[in-house]
Amino acid sequence: MRYLWLIAPVILSGCNNEIYVRDGVTDGDTFYLAPVASVDPDPVLQSWVAYSLAKSICQLELGGDNPARQSSYNCEIKARNVLVDAWAEQRAENVSISDVYLDELLLIREAAYLEAYTAHYFRRNNWQVPEEVEVTAFRDWRRKHLRRHRAQTRIIGYWGYQGK
Repeated sequence: MRYLWLIAPVILSGCNNEIYVRDGVTDGDTFYLAPVASVDPDPVLQSWVAYSLAKSICQLELGGDNPARQSSYNCEIKARNVLVDAWAEQRAENVSISDVYLDELLLIREAAYLEAYTAHYFRRNNWQVPEEVEVTAFRDWRRKHLRRHRAQTRIIGYWGYQGK
C-alpha cells in the first residue's frame, strides 16, 4: 500500500468496465487503477500495483498524444525495479509469503541481471538498451538459474480517456 501513495500524481479513478483497445494496446491519456488495488492488501497484488503505477507515470513523462502507447527500456526497467523493491519490502514484513515469479525476479536482481533480463524478455524494436547491459552474460546465467522461467507482466489498471 505504501507505493499507492508514493505514486499519487497519476489520475486514479474507478473502473467502469470499459477498456479502450486499438491494435492490441489499451489506449488513453489517463491511467485508471483497478478498484481492487485500494482494498486488497495481498502482497503480490500490491507489488504489481506499484509496478503498474510506476510504468504509467513513466509513460506520461515520455509525453505524446497517447501515453498508453509509449514504451521505453528506461520505463520498463524503472517499473521492474519498483516491482522488485515493493516485493522485497513485502517479504521483509512477512518472510513466509512467496510468489514464484517475484521470488525469481529478486534472484535476478541480486545477481545483477535485472537490466539484461528486462532487455531479453521485454525488448521492443524501438528501445535503446545501453551497451553496458550484459545480455550475453545473462543468457549464460539464465540457462543455469531460470530453466522453466516464464516472464510476466500484470498491469493492475488500464488506460482510458478522461471522462469516458
